Amino acid sequence: MPAPTALLQPTAAPEAVALPTADQDDEFLLDAQDVNLADPTVAEPPTNSEDTEMAVDEEGRPRFAPGKDVDPVRRSETRKIPIPPNRMSALKGNWSKVHKTYPPLVEHCKLQVRMNTKEKRVELRSSKFTTSTESLQMGADFVSAFAMGFDIDDAIALLRLDSLYIQSFDIKDVRQTLGTDALGRAIGRIAGKDGKTKFAIENATKTRVVLAGSRVHILGAFENIGMARESIVSLVLGAQPGKVYNNLRIMAGRMKERF
Repeated sequence: MPAPTALLQPTAAPEAVALPTADQDDEFLLDAQDVNLADPTVAEPPTNSEDTEMAVDEEGRPRFAPGKDVDPVRRSETRKIPIPPNRMSALKGNWSKVHKTYPPLVEHCKLQVRMNTKEKRVELRSSKFTTSTESLQMGADFVSAFAMGFDIDDAIALLRLDSLYIQSFDIKDVRQTLGTDALGRAIGRIAGKDGKTKFAIENATKTRVVLAGSRVHILGAFENIGMARESIVSLVLGAQPGKVYNNLRIMAGRMKERF
């Protein structure tokens, strides 16, 4: 900004702009589009009675044309499931069997499967032959169930039935003051002699229970998982096995009456 005492510089006069003459107007109009300005309907968009009118039924609800069955474009997705070291030998043993691992994943879910022995994981990938969007998640749940320690037949049930779930919890979360010896006793109380208590819980609640260290995995329906977990928590907290057996008999009787 100049100082108030500075000399004012003379401003240049604006150059004169030549106005178009009649001949130039004619030339300008010749170059423009041939538009009839007198007709007001030219600028308006074309109206179509079929687009503006809506089909309505007797109750005043709109009618829409039936949708077309268009196959959506599916992109390839990948899942990588880590396998614990203690389950790698079992996975390799079941991998070569024709009627064990391959048909549930390849034939039922239409997935591409690969076992990465170097990184100890199973890789699943969808392809153009995959028909359902849930197949990849179902295959991942199947492999995860096998990695947790469930039998191959129990893991296949996750693919057949939609009402089955897996719930896991740590024994230390039930009772945080458990020492090393107390933790071993709690695991022994859950398993019982020769697995008798664990089998009783499975048969009464129609579930499958896996003890993997301090982790407990339960496979079954939602309500059945709750009953099995309640029995296991009671054993961890110090309940007598006989009392747990009586509660299991009552639960089994109620389930028989329900079905």
